[in-house]
Amino acid sequence: MSVPLHAPARELARLVATRALSPVEVVRATLDRIQEQNPALNAYVAVDADRALDAARAAEHALMHPAPGTSHSSLGAVGALVGVPVSIKSSIAVKGLPWETGSRFREGVVGDADAPLVARLKAAGAIVIGVTNAAEQLMAWETDNALYGRTNNPWALDRTPGGSSGGEAAAIAAGLSAGGIGSDGGGSIRVPAHFSGICGLKPTPGRVPATGHFPPCAGPFALTGVVGPMARTVDDVETMVAVMAGPDIGDPNGHPVPFTPLASVPPDTRVGVFEDDGTVPVTAESRDAIRKAAAALRDAGCVVEEFRPDGLDEARELWWEIFGHAVGLVLGPMVAGREAEVHPNILQFLEWTRRGPRLTAERLLDVEIKRDLLKTRFLAQMQRYPLLLCPVAPIPAFRHGEREWMVEGRKVRYLDAWRYTAWFNLLQNPAMSVPVSQSADGLPIGVQVAAAPWNEALVLAGARVIEAARGAWVAPPTSHNVSQPLATPPNLTQSVPTPPNVTQPVPTLPHLS
Repeated sequence: MSVPLHAPARELARLVATRALSPVEVVRATLDRIQEQNPALNAYVAVDADRALDAARAAEHALMHPAPGTSHSSLGAVGALVGVPVSIKSSIAVKGLPWETGSRFREGVVGDADAPLVARLKAAGAIVIGVTNAAEQLMAWETDNALYGRTNNPWALDRTPGGSSGGEAAAIAAGLSAGGIGSDGGGSIRVPAHFSGICGLKPTPGRVPATGHFPPCAGPFALTGVVGPMARTVDDVETMVAVMAGPDIGDPNGHPVPFTPLASVPPDTRVGVFEDDGTVPVTAESRDAIRKAAAALRDAGCVVEEFRPDGLDEARELWWEIFGHAVGLVLGPMVAGREAEVHPNILQFLEWTRRGPRLTAERLLDVEIKRDLLKTRFLAQMQRYPLLLCPVAPIPAFRHGEREWMVEGRKVRYLDAWRYTAWFNLLQNPAMSVPVSQSADGLPIGVQVAAAPWNEALVLAGARVIEAARGAWVAPPTSHNVSQPLATPPNLTQSVPTPPNVTQPVPTLPHLS
């Protein structure tokens, strides 16, 4: 049979486990698709073809020659992700692959060992195909950098797949991998998932170990930054969480909290729904997606009520102190004198961080205390509403380099657009983007489901209800016909004007042996 590269990861694993497909066939088909489509998308920065095929051959041999007394008729015998091709954001260590976080300052850095989450995926049978592009130093909601250039959205090549995990989102949406891992300090999993029409979960810090991520999720950044799964279906995200969950000594947030999936949302679960936060408007199409998702949850037996939590503006302000001003304190000295080596997005980000009072130790202490007090207030509200439903962002995928948009007759500026995801980073809620509909331009529109910390299972159960009401997942139009390579758009590596002496290379796709 032909390899259904847009099939759910669970389905691919089932087909491999039952020997309807060979893992070698799956990996070869994926590599072929990457060769055809990556030149236009620039989703991967390195593909590990030889080792991926070696891993596939080893899996095939194990399937064909099971140990005496064992049976490979079920996934439990061979691993939940056996033969499934996965991709990893290039900010996460994979042994032997670039670990550069899209920065010339880390050019040539290679992982000397697998991050724990990567090792857990491999132990479950997943086959790492390669590493994907990211926003430089992860500091943008689009994916572009001075090292590898720009990643394009498979739904519309003139638009971004989001950031900073945009390479992951583009690869998964286009069928260049069945699932993958991103990281999220202010929406960097959920915004790309929303822009690219896939699912993305920001878990509770420590649910999936962030050991092996660069920059490290430590100090104040341990409060906001996490790693998490991205895939085309809710079930696939859940499978990946189950495989990766559990503490690791390298993650200061790790706790032995069991992850137990829910078969369904508990009856009469209260869901608080808000279409906007009262400050930043969203498109009419985003409102419609929220209403559809709310109706699906109501039909599933949930008690759905309009509710906008108190404290959202404060959460956004405190988050910016950590993600903006604290990052600026670290990144500013690193860039000083080397401005010609970074992407303009970094220079713009640093300019934003210099606005307002300089972050001091006293102010950072105050921020952390206020965050804990706000978190207590927020969780008290969630006792009545264990699930929250709201937008992921005010807009669908934007054109490369755009910095403001008119929404409902009001101007929405770049930094204000991502407040809908940033709240849950500050407050440490698990939150997930799940696609619901499309804009008039044919761009994906997702919604966001959030719950109290460590309640990923409830988030996933709610998202599954929304997904079921939506119907089958829809592939991007650019990826339906894999026999026709995509045309490379003009000016592939430039999204905003480049300052003098910055040379942006044409994206290349090394195959590492």
